[in-house]
Amino acid sequence: MTNSSEIQFLDGPHSRLKELKFTIQTMFDLIRGLRALHFIGPCITFFGSARFQEDHPYYELTRKAAAEFSKLGFTIITGGGPGLMEAANRGARDAGGYSVGCNIQLPVEQKPNPYLDKWVYMSHFFLRKVLLVKYSFAFVVMPGGYGTLDEYFEALTLIQTRKIKDFPIIIFGKAYHKELLEHIQVMKRDGTIGDQDERFYLVTDDIAEAAELIKEKSIKQFGLKPRRKFKPFSWLFEHR
Repeated sequence: MTNSSEIQFLDGPHSRLKELKFTIQTMFDLIRGLRALHFIGPCITFFGSARFQEDHPYYELTRKAAAEFSKLGFTIITGGGPGLMEAANRGARDAGGYSVGCNIQLPVEQKPNPYLDKWVYMSHFFLRKVLLVKYSFAFVVMPGGYGTLDEYFEALTLIQTRKIKDFPIIIFGKAYHKELLEHIQVMKRDGTIGDQDERFYLVTDDIAEAAELIKEKSIKQFGLKPRRKFKPFSWLFEHR
């Protein structure tokens, strides 16, 4: 067994100036995002792949679900990109609802989809996730890849650890998520999650069932009411 006194520890680059610059840039980026989205109201966030095209059944399912949830009075917010994000924003537009995107700056530019009433660019994924979580009273998980699962499990972890309230999480696509759900059972069997942790999400392909859950666990539970007209503060340069 090696004694720690025998280890020659490595050193690396250190720059307090770079850390200060990153902190200031991050702070201003977050403030800009908060100001841009301050009046968007209670939202439902859709997570899903950017790779499914308009002719795919998941695109149509996402579009229909977003339209129905928009009719309940929620703003639909997504990552603002193509694929299922576009489908959700498009569904909100179909229903005459409000559609918002929180896009990310990438080396290969991801342009906002054409169905957004409002959008904001963020420099970092973690800041984008802060905004997607902050305004949401429900989370909808559509089929997707690494990014979608990252967003789903972060929302699930925040609810499990009570960092945010017990908002409903709805997983659409039973067949697509079959192996993922089986692995959750493995985690439950081995004790890495609790026996009651499955109650944090609903797995369904039924939009009406999901809408009823949102009515009960979002609108009723948190006492959401029809929005009153707000008067922006001109001295803060706010606009309707």
